[in-house]
Amino acid sequence: MNASGGTGVRSMWWSADTGGTAPFGTAHLKVYYPARAEGTDAERLSGEFPPDPAGAPYPVVVFCSGVNVEQAVYRPLASAIAAAGFAVVTFDRVAELFGGRYGLTPGVDLDAARPDAYGTRPTCPAIPAVLDALGGIDLLKGALDLDRVALGGHSAGGTVVLQSARFIPGVRACFAYGTHTMVATMLGWPAGTVLPAQVDCPVLLGVGTRDGVIMGSSDRYGQDAPSDPVSRTFTEALHDPRDLLAVVRGANHFAVAEPVDPTAARAFLDLEPETDPAAARRAFTDLTVGFLRAHVRGDDVAPSADPTLIDLRRR
Repeated sequence: MNASGGTGVRSMWWSADTGGTAPFGTAHLKVYYPARAEGTDAERLSGEFPPDPAGAPYPVVVFCSGVNVEQAVYRPLASAIAAAGFAVVTFDRVAELFGGRYGLTPGVDLDAARPDAYGTRPTCPAIPAVLDALGGIDLLKGALDLDRVALGGHSAGGTVVLQSARFIPGVRACFAYGTHTMVATMLGWPAGTVLPAQVDCPVLLGVGTRDGVIMGSSDRYGQDAPSDPVSRTFTEALHDPRDLLAVVRGANHFAVAEPVDPTAARAFLDLEPETDPAAARRAFTDLTVGFLRAHVRGDDVAPSADPTLIDLRRR
């Protein structure tokens, strides 16, 4: 897209109050959307382009980052989804993680994840707060369809999505990469417990065969040896006949992130990929776009994957 006209993806910034003690209650949002340049002075002076009216209103996708993983690394994924006719929201939120430690997190209500409360409310109250904040964006008035929503996430961000989706109105599909619902014993659960996902919609669950972060975290779940919590989540926690498990050959935990930040998060635990990271990311992104088109927009498409890179498992 250029100043002389045309359609493309643009993004803008916004903020949401997600609760918590100041200054740790603010989420900084980046909203990607299909836009159409009109060549106006307002565009030239502000850098803001109006949404493309041709496909509006656009279904909304909220994506939750992994812990200490900044939203910028998900730009290729978010842009590709937006180009397919969605508004995509990513966000950075600095707040308490646990035990007095602070970092980037979508946020988790730990009490909601304990045995006496799990399944009664979302474990991630930031998600509805982010959706509510979108109504205040004048530039996108009338361009967002909040009755058609998808939730996505990476790592812990995907976990809170799977623990929260059914409590959020309008959610029609979820997708997650490097994610499972096996729960930490510190929350009071028996070792090796896989929690039932709180979803009433189809789920696309992705994982790489070289995921060193999940392997390196097995002691959190009371496991004496590394297990396969992602496959267990697909078979034990999810029950929709439209669910898909995408095993990306040779990809690692951070395959959906570009670039990977070696100074933060837990990338130091990851294994070296055995396939081209760009090809793996592109293959999972293409599958995700097809999945969202089918289950959120209702397009007549069948989600499919590159068989040379992805082992796609169905119910």
